[in-house]
Amino acid sequence: MTQADCLRSVTTLTLLWCGMTCSALAQDAGSLTALEQLQQQVNAQEAELETLWQILEGRESTGGEQRSSSQTASKIRLVTDGWVGDDDGIPVKDALAAFREQLDGTVKSGTSASKMKIVGRVHVDYWGFPGSTAGINAIETGDSTITPQDRVGFRRMRFGVRGDVAPNMEYRIEAEFAGGNNSEFRDAWLGFHDLSFLQTVLIGNQKRPYGLAHLNSSRFSLFIERAFVIEAFNQDARRLGIASYGLSDDLEWNWRYGVYNQRLIQDEGQHINDHLQAEIAGRVANTYLWEDDGRDHAHWAINGTIAHPDGSAPNDGLRDNEARFRHRPEARSVNRWLDTGRIDGADWYSVLGFESLVNFGPLQLCGEYQSLWLDRDAGFGDKVHLMGGYAYAAYFLTDDHMVWSRRTGTLGRMTPSENFFLAPDGEAGGWGAWQVVLRWSYADFTDEDVLGGVGEAVTVGLNWYWNSNARMQFNYIDGRIADRSITDSNGLTFSGGDYQIVGVRFMIDF
Repeated sequence: MTQADCLRSVTTLTLLWCGMTCSALAQDAGSLTALEQLQQQVNAQEAELETLWQILEGRESTGGEQRSSSQTASKIRLVTDGWVGDDDGIPVKDALAAFREQLDGTVKSGTSASKMKIVGRVHVDYWGFPGSTAGINAIETGDSTITPQDRVGFRRMRFGVRGDVAPNMEYRIEAEFAGGNNSEFRDAWLGFHDLSFLQTVLIGNQKRPYGLAHLNSSRFSLFIERAFVIEAFNQDARRLGIASYGLSDDLEWNWRYGVYNQRLIQDEGQHINDHLQAEIAGRVANTYLWEDDGRDHAHWAINGTIAHPDGSAPNDGLRDNEARFRHRPEARSVNRWLDTGRIDGADWYSVLGFESLVNFGPLQLCGEYQSLWLDRDAGFGDKVHLMGGYAYAAYFLTDDHMVWSRRTGTLGRMTPSENFFLAPDGEAGGWGAWQVVLRWSYADFTDEDVLGGVGEAVTVGLNWYWNSNARMQFNYIDGRIADRSITDSNGLTFSGGDYQIVGVRFMIDF
């Protein structure tokens, strides 16, 4: 018996109910508008469906007694032309459950051996720059007399599919449309699961495994944008590679490691260079505290990479040296305010990072530190050391707490104890979940002859969770940039400056 047969049978039942309802409505059509008739039809159908489901579950009673098992175990036989009868079939409950399964977000794939689910997210942002000094103006606009411009638009507008292919394969394809005509892909991989000690292996564009803040999905991040060092050392996170993902039986340990190409190919689709510019990266994480069903939890991890960029590559847009580390001011801007440029002669570099997170009820504390050491070919200068980190505190003003995924060692989906809504009569409603956040961030990208700048910022934020899939975020950033060398269009040279930024995001995912 196939799910398609179950679907056809239950659909036939539904049409019969609709027909009876419409007949009843037709008798009183003279006193009802077309809209009122439609509303009554829908209400009657919903009541019929709910009553049937209660009967099948054995929950509806008559005269204070449960319905007999013969009633709840009634069977139907499913054939191509619909419902036939009550003999030699399957339980009505099972048929209806199969129908409901068709409505759980799973989309029918092109082959019978695979499953498909639609995924997506929409992030709408506003960024304002109420205060900036001349040096910041020069970094952003190229003219120290012109301030950074406000902006409003889509930060993310993603749509994709993921699923399984029998017997043990999986896939994901996700596209980013926030760039308008310059659309790109994000996650794009195929893989295998249940592979003995390798467990899961993915091949394709996927996140490099260093930095908790980057491994956390943007759907669950507590701040609108990630900290300086996290984005600079792992710009856009995803790279083409092959990686293994593992998890211990007790869910305390999880790990991931793989080989990646350093080139960001999301808008190019391929890497062209005789030098592969490969890297080996990995992360080991431990959830050492898990109490009260996860309301209290704690985590630590170590992560890093060893990479071999092409420091002698020409800057031709295809073979570019990938030893470049940069980031915006933890907000969306035109230019990167911290930027080492492509470090000439880069031979090998390594990154080592440490993570720590603790959560006690409504309070969460988290911090990361990352350090990078880069060797250069002879004649190009001395070794370079770059570093940075952040720390944040988050606290729920409502009776809520952050969710942790022990399977991935990352933040999970937070479900408010009360959703935000307003009843049609205006008499009832909910206010959702409210959370205040505070982050300090620091990065030093200036060493030897590399003048990438030193950045420091404090961000105060408010997160308003409307439900488990939607929320609004507000961030106020006070920061400064130093130790850069910027010459503007007027011939004036600056080493940095101070700034204030305001950001707002409206977001939903599905």
